[in-house]
Amino acid sequence: MDSANDATKLPPPHAEEPTVAPPTHQSSPLRKIITVATLAIGIQFVWALQLTILTPYVQILGTPHMWVSFIWLCGPISGIIVQPLVGFYSDRCTSRFGPRRPFIIAGTLSVVFASFLVGYAADIGHSLGNSDEATLRPRTIAVFIMGFWIIDFANNLLQGPCRAFIADLAAGHHSKTRTGYAFYTLFTAVGNILGSAAGSYGGIHRVLPFTKTTSCDEYCADVKTCFLFASAIQLALVTISATYVKEKPLRITDSVGNGGKGGIGELFGALRELKRPMWIVLLVTSFNWFAWFPFLLYNTDWMGVEVYGAQDKKERVYTMGVHAGALGMMLNSVVAGAASLGIGALARGFRGEKRLWGVVNFLLAVCLAMTVVVSKMAGHSRRYAVGNDGFRDPLPPPAGVKAAALTLYSVLGLPFAVTCSIPYTLASIFSSAAGAGQGLSLAILNLAVVIPQMVMSLVSGPWDKLFGGNLPAFVLGAVAAAISGILSLLFLPSPPPDFTKPATVTHNTV
Repeated sequence: MDSANDATKLPPPHAEEPTVAPPTHQSSPLRKIITVATLAIGIQFVWALQLTILTPYVQILGTPHMWVSFIWLCGPISGIIVQPLVGFYSDRCTSRFGPRRPFIIAGTLSVVFASFLVGYAADIGHSLGNSDEATLRPRTIAVFIMGFWIIDFANNLLQGPCRAFIADLAAGHHSKTRTGYAFYTLFTAVGNILGSAAGSYGGIHRVLPFTKTTSCDEYCADVKTCFLFASAIQLALVTISATYVKEKPLRITDSVGNGGKGGIGELFGALRELKRPMWIVLLVTSFNWFAWFPFLLYNTDWMGVEVYGAQDKKERVYTMGVHAGALGMMLNSVVAGAASLGIGALARGFRGEKRLWGVVNFLLAVCLAMTVVVSKMAGHSRRYAVGNDGFRDPLPPPAGVKAAALTLYSVLGLPFAVTCSIPYTLASIFSSAAGAGQGLSLAILNLAVVIPQMVMSLVSGPWDKLFGGNLPAFVLGAVAAAISGILSLLFLPSPPPDFTKPATVTHNTV
């Protein structure tokens, strides 16, 4: 078998590509790495809002359940298109503001614009001729989906450069790389907590009373308020980071172009040259996300339908279930944030990242399978209130059932922390050892995230419609998590020792 370094090399730069001035090899202070890592708060705040309140909201607007997953195709599509291009060009950007910050700022402004479209979709749809009383509001849905898709493109514009910026600041030092991504995971959890808390609190629109209008009811006003807060947080964090952590412009030492190859061409060129160990990293990551995506997409809907027993998405009990699911995601994030600070210790306790990743993937499989058990418990204990019209309306589940569901959310925080940290740490370490650009290398890893999302977006809606409910996709996720655990334990390579060889592409910071 090849050595760890040889086996994980990315392709060397092509002869016709521009060369980059040698690095200084000096890593930045940890406080600057942490400052950049705080950008995950704003990114994840928006992502958490998408997961907790937008999937139910688009169904309230009249979109059938089986079509919701198709709306989520935007994330994988933009990940395949945007991240390779951004990774490639941010590795070579010669802007006087530095290689990463222009992309981060552009992504932030795009998020703000998209948040406006999502939050004001009902008002815009009304102004375009939608009736506020209509069950299906196509113009509102069109504006909403436009904003939803722009948010996903913008987040992909942000995430790659943020993670690459952390690796640039660490400058090949493995301990700082691990620490940087651990803090990124911590702040991801903070963003999840804020987003889930905002989504779980019915009535948050009272903080900004102007958000409720004749076209935008209380739930709509809650959505609008949450995205206004998300925009403010994102702008504040990016302003602080871009002001405090400077980058020196990238210096190109010759004027030869890149031979006409763009980011996607480079991406697939790099894929052709990957050796077996790096392919295993991608394979473990892909099965990991086959497991996660159905739960992240439908967990609040699962609470509303399977746990709370709603028969209609406009029932009050469904909204209560959605808020309970958002609370569960908040608990998940609290556990993930705490776990992120101890990932290094956990990895040492399990004698390496590969064993830790494998074990928590089995934990993920068990938790996803347990959603079936909780759903059956909720069904057996279902209670109804009979109205004057003779209709039976489901009541919220007993406290024990709700506690069991929230416990599942909480336990899932540990595997989520590992999923958000270890794959990126390993990819960054391997790419540093191979002398590859961080932006393009992390774009390669992103393929292992977005392709499963695309597949699950295409099949989970029709699959659920065929078999009924959200549980079939969760069970498939449990199987994928078990496969990911087996691959990690048996085949995943351990990272090489701390690397000191100069990298081919490195960005200086000040």
